[in-house]
Amino acid sequence: MRGLPLLLVPGLMCDHTVWDPIRPHLPALHDYTVVDHGDADSLVQMAVQLLKDAPPKFLLAGHSMGARVALEVLRSAPERVAGVALLDTGHLPKPSGPAGEDEIRKRLNLRQIAQDKGVRVMAREWVNGMVHPDRLTNAALIEPILAMFERKSADIFAKQIHALIHRPDGSDVLRSIHVPTLILCGRQDAWAPPSQHEAMQTLAAGAVLAVVDDAGHMAPMEQPQAVAEAMSRWLGQCVLANA
Repeated sequence: MRGLPLLLVPGLMCDHTVWDPIRPHLPALHDYTVVDHGDADSLVQMAVQLLKDAPPKFLLAGHSMGARVALEVLRSAPERVAGVALLDTGHLPKPSGPAGEDEIRKRLNLRQIAQDKGVRVMAREWVNGMVHPDRLTNAALIEPILAMFERKSADIFAKQIHALIHRPDGSDVLRSIHVPTLILCGRQDAWAPPSQHEAMQTLAAGAVLAVVDDAGHMAPMEQPQAVAEAMSRWLGQCVLANA
């Protein structure tokens, strides 16, 4: 008997490359599909597109921005989601005051680099804070990340930056989740640290928190075996809950 299909939702400028390292280690019971955000410029629009093409009921795993899209899917169609995994992400909107202004400045600076010098140059800058510091010279990890970004345009990057700056508050969605939930991050994730995920777990009653050692924000690529093990346990919970 087949399990429910699992939709894998990538983050900012990402695609199947983020999920490929873990897929060989996941149970063969499920069909896996990687979502493409196209040229959407809001998280809500990304969620609408996902639901339009999704099966009637499914499991959902999102990484980074993709996990925020997953929260918007849960907000609009909770009855269709039978389990959710939220990886290396956050739930709060852009902060007000100087912190929010600083975030906008950093994001728009990257947008300008992409427009002026190309997406690959921007990605080289972006990746510095997104993997474990010890892996910045690991070409086998860094090159696929740069190539993944380079497959998308500066225009797509601008639209996804817009979506993140105007992200909704996901706190109420986390409080409403009543399906098997995994919240996971790399212990050295400098962008979305473990404390952020602990706060999410506090809101999502019954959620399991997994912190993966020796991994930054790109945990599925940095530590695929450990991430797959946590996701496999979550998938097992989903099978039991939906039997």
